[in-house]
Amino acid sequence: MSEPADRVGEGVATPVVGGVEPFEAFYRREYDRAVRLAYVLSGSQWGAEDLVQDAFVSAHRNWQTIGSYESPAGWVRRVIANRSVSRYRRRAAEGRALLKMAASSRRVLPDLSPETEEVWDAVRRLPRRQAQVVALTYLDGLSLQEVADVLDVAVPTVGTHLQRGRKALSHILAIAEEVES
Repeated sequence: MSEPADRVGEGVATPVVGGVEPFEAFYRREYDRAVRLAYVLSGSQWGAEDLVQDAFVSAHRNWQTIGSYESPAGWVRRVIANRSVSRYRRRAAEGRALLKMAASSRRVLPDLSPETEEVWDAVRRLPRRQAQVVALTYLDGLSLQEVADVLDVAVPTVGTHLQRGRKALSHILAIAEEVES
């Protein structure tokens, strides 16, 4: 075995034992470049971070071997490139399957009268949680407890959102009525 040497990473000397740089130093040095590559290949921040983490986990598992390669960073980049293609193919296949399912199933949309369409248009203008509570209560006919269970919130929270939603709807619909008059 060779004597410990120093490699410089991020301005700090990092000891290298047996010719293999510590994984942590390699990770800190290469992470940003790896994320940029993964982002360009995936087009998604979350997808990029996921690809990079997968590649670095694989490198870490076999670091004694990969760390001794002439270019461990090149190995990580190749893993990112290969896995980005695999993900793209998998997502494309999932998309085709979803399209087939959508084409074979018939969607049933509610038949809304012109009067109720105006109300639901107003509901869609409410803050997200108020709109959810109003829709679940009046469209699906759920109780406050059932709405609370669906949204994973407390019953008093549902009551507050329902009260605020009703008040906002009455205001929105009153303005719309005044405009029509």
